[in-house]
Amino acid sequence: MKKKWSILTALVFMLSVFLVACGSTGEKEESNGKGKGDGKLAAKQVLKTIETSNLPSLDPAIATDAVSFLALNNVMEGLYRLGEGDKLVPGVAEKHDVSPDGKKYTFMLRKDAKWSNGKPVIAKDFEFAWKRAIDPATKSKYAYIMGDIKNANKIMAKEAQPSELGVKAVNDTTLEVELETAIPYFDKLTTFGTFMPLNEEFVKAQGNKYALEATTALYNGPFVLTDWVQEKGWTYKKNDQYWDKATVKLEEIQTNVVKEIQTRVNMYNTNEADFSVISGDVVKSFKDKPDLGAREEATTFFLRMNQKKEALANKNVRKAIALAFDKKSYAEELLGDGSKPIDALVPGNWAKGPDTKTGKDFRETNGNLSSYNVAEAQKAWEAAKKELGKDEVAIELLSSDTEVGKRTAEYLQGQLQKNLPGLKINVKIQPFKQQLELVDKMEYDISYGGWGPDYEDPMTFLDMFITDNSHNSMGFSNAKYDDLIKKSKVDLLSDLPKRWESLLEAEKILVAEEYAIAPVYQRARAYVLRPNVKGLVSHKIGGDYSYKWVSIVE
Repeated sequence: MKKKWSILTALVFMLSVFLVACGSTGEKEESNGKGKGDGKLAAKQVLKTIETSNLPSLDPAIATDAVSFLALNNVMEGLYRLGEGDKLVPGVAEKHDVSPDGKKYTFMLRKDAKWSNGKPVIAKDFEFAWKRAIDPATKSKYAYIMGDIKNANKIMAKEAQPSELGVKAVNDTTLEVELETAIPYFDKLTTFGTFMPLNEEFVKAQGNKYALEATTALYNGPFVLTDWVQEKGWTYKKNDQYWDKATVKLEEIQTNVVKEIQTRVNMYNTNEADFSVISGDVVKSFKDKPDLGAREEATTFFLRMNQKKEALANKNVRKAIALAFDKKSYAEELLGDGSKPIDALVPGNWAKGPDTKTGKDFRETNGNLSSYNVAEAQKAWEAAKKELGKDEVAIELLSSDTEVGKRTAEYLQGQLQKNLPGLKINVKIQPFKQQLELVDKMEYDISYGGWGPDYEDPMTFLDMFITDNSHNSMGFSNAKYDDLIKKSKVDLLSDLPKRWESLLEAEKILVAEEYAIAPVYQRARAYVLRPNVKGLVSHKIGGDYSYKWVSIVE
């Protein structure tokens, strides 16, 4: 029997979520061109940006990566969107009501929201999109994020039909959503890419070609996408049908895909780019310049270890790998952008406990779970070789073809082969989209990658590793871990301190007992941005940036 969510508990949880938000550093800095500032608008409102990877998908149900969610955040709009400091601001919805038990949300939609083809955005567009995403036939990796909606889990398990999902368009401007469990942060979930609306007529007309090109997608956000060419880039143009177009000052955002750091710097120095992430030694060249900025993120990078592979099914192999490389040297010397080594999964300075007076940061409470220790790594490695009956073991390391991805793979290869005698690391470099596909198919041994939060709770990091989660993709399965996570999603919502302890214990099982992943670092990003570019909003959850409020001054 599921425990009933009381109004008092809901209020306590809402307050804890509020405190988490206050602890975020996603708010706009007032320097480095990011503040609103004063100044006359420049005649040409064109921003030139650089991305390090291709754009894998524009389909809200299919997107799984940071580049795709950044694009969706700017060309689409959900019921709400995130503003400064990740605070909720109106999107297609003007307001909403919540039932006393917290299980029913009624969203009131604005009448002036339109698609880029001029047709109105209506409640049925949300109903269609959400039911499409939850449908097993769509094969959405993020369908589980809708798991709190009534019947969602039954639909994913093929025990109910998509039509039974607890979302209903009452009329064109009223959307009703029923939840299985009261979660006070549901309104913030609606800002996430998977919850974006879709025009049913348009999607069905495109068929299998939907969102594969800029012209086969329809947009309802501040911008529309044009000139999308893989390996080269894409362009955002102001959406003249957007309900809040008066706020949008940029006419165009030109995005180039550039994987080499020095090339990005050269483009910035020659005015071919206005905004770019940088790292390594080049950061020093901008020291004390107004162009240089940095932001801490709630994103952690780690090594996924595929336990369907013989060697990596051995826990001592995983433990040896997790403890055998120097993260501090990697973060400070190879990255040099403010990123910090991390010995766990959930990031620091991000989530605080439910005690509103003494609540500690999750990371501070759980401590370091997988620290660099060559002696312990070698001890585990020798035990592993005996258990495998081998003196030499070959393992493939999959990474992306960005400069950081390549350098990271080389660094890890050198560290692991040096500290674990008999280990041979074969590096496999792939374009970002292909790397994601190989991980999804579990056609890899170890893969280097990262994870950023989808909402403000440690669960957004931890639930992807339960046995049946679509993002697990590495064969990890632990009954106690599954139980802790599943109870934390439902039963323990009425006992927040106990829920917090369960999440702490789950992370320990994942990282310090099973060594299912090998944590590497918590990302910060150094960047260069023209001082005359104002209003860029960064986020710790969802898409990294919002361009809606950006302007260029003289």
